Amino acid sequence: MTEGLPMTVPAPGLPARVRIHEVGPRDGLQNEQGTVPTEVKAEFIRRLAAAGLTTVEATSFVHPKWVPQLADAEQLFPLVRATGVRLPVLVPNERGLDRALALGARDVAVFASATESFAKANLNRTVDESLDMFAPVVTRAIEAGLSVRGYLSMCFGDPWEGPVPVEQVVRVARRLKDMGCDELSLGDTIGVATPGHVQRLLTALNEAQIPTSALAVHFHDTYGQALANTLAALQHGVTTVDASAGGLGGCPYAKSATGNLATEDLVWMLHGLGIETGVDLGLLTATSVWLAGHLGRPSPSRTVRALAGAASHKE
Repeated sequence: MTEGLPMTVPAPGLPARVRIHEVGPRDGLQNEQGTVPTEVKAEFIRRLAAAGLTTVEATSFVHPKWVPQLADAEQLFPLVRATGVRLPVLVPNERGLDRALALGARDVAVFASATESFAKANLNRTVDESLDMFAPVVTRAIEAGLSVRGYLSMCFGDPWEGPVPVEQVVRVARRLKDMGCDELSLGDTIGVATPGHVQRLLTALNEAQIPTSALAVHFHDTYGQALANTLAALQHGVTTVDASAGGLGGCPYAKSATGNLATEDLVWMLHGLGIETGVDLGLLTATSVWLAGHLGRPSPSRTVRALAGAASHKE
């Protein structure tokens, strides 16, 4: 790593610490065309944990027909259960929850949409029908002592519907919160958000009695806005940010969705701002370089490319 960089120069009004919700093993890999071996996925999760990430989304208990890459959830989860970090899993319905509970999962997530078009494409249901489907899942998970995250996709724009009214997002978010979700992750699924839009939505959610402490942000970098949008969320007080090691990921049901915000790019910015993450950027970068070797292509993360290039020049 380039010695002494980034310089730590704090900015006013930002949180002292941010928890990174690492989504690489699930959201990052689910769109890969070639099957990633289970042991490679397990080693990826172990290396992410060793790099200091305390929340690593492991897999999804969705029907293998819909996301073939994650068909090995039953085989993978026991291999990583002892990593000592939180390992959230996606559960689309009660059957998925049963599978997760059988393996001892302690953190689960449901995946809702703010728009009718994406709800239809992703879940083959209307928005309200999908929320009705999630209600018993959330109730049972809470009764079992699990934490429940509610993903809310298409919060800023939809490839079929265009702009998404803020009040529409607030309505669905309120339903998820009333259902019992501990945390709501606001997804910019196709990467069209800009900072003012981010702050406006966060303010509207607060006005609907959803506290900032219950909110996380999940940005895609389609238009190069992910870090700017993250900074806007931090200025509002958000302290949980989703990111994917190496910038992997997209969305199988939204073809215009490109990679997630790269965890390394996020950590570089946060460390430069003096915000604690607990993440070792060198170990994290090495992990993404290692995985890129298995995937057969370089990491899309600018920070990974810069640091890996700097390291190769020193050798």
